[in-house]
Amino acid sequence: MFVSTFGWLEQSQVGQLVRMTPYLYPVLMSLHVVGIAIMVGPAFLVDLRLLGMGRKVVAVTTVTRLLLPVSHIGFAIVAITGAAMFTGIVYVVSKSAASPWKFGLIVVAAINIVIFHKGVYRTVSEWDARVGAPIAAKVAAVISMVCWIGVIFAGRFLSY
Repeated sequence: MFVSTFGWLEQSQVGQLVRMTPYLYPVLMSLHVVGIAIMVGPAFLVDLRLLGMGRKVVAVTTVTRLLLPVSHIGFAIVAITGAAMFTGIVYVVSKSAASPWKFGLIVVAAINIVIFHKGVYRTVSEWDARVGAPIAAKVAAVISMVCWIGVIFAGRFLSY
């Protein structure tokens, strides 16, 4: 299904550029890893705060206000570099058993983010500082951490 849907990308000018330009793919991969660090690092800190770490020191709203914009920058880097790399290796990705895991976990993580922000985070004023986050927030934090760890592992397995 992957090749029939996205195979044309590999033959596109961008796909050929990614494959044929010396060192472009490793540069994209390196930027992708940097983007992952910029995205996942702050997200994990938010998740750890939701799980109770530092609750007597810093409010949830402070952590999210300061760290989520950084995470969004990382996401932009990851999305751009990931899409560019994908154009050059559609066939390889389509044959990897890790692909459904990586893309499936990204979808689960995205759904988790939406549910968290549209749901329990709307009541953050009630549990923002010095109070434990509700179980729904903690579950969202665990799901987030598990998903992003899984995405990273699956991404590494795409080549094997």
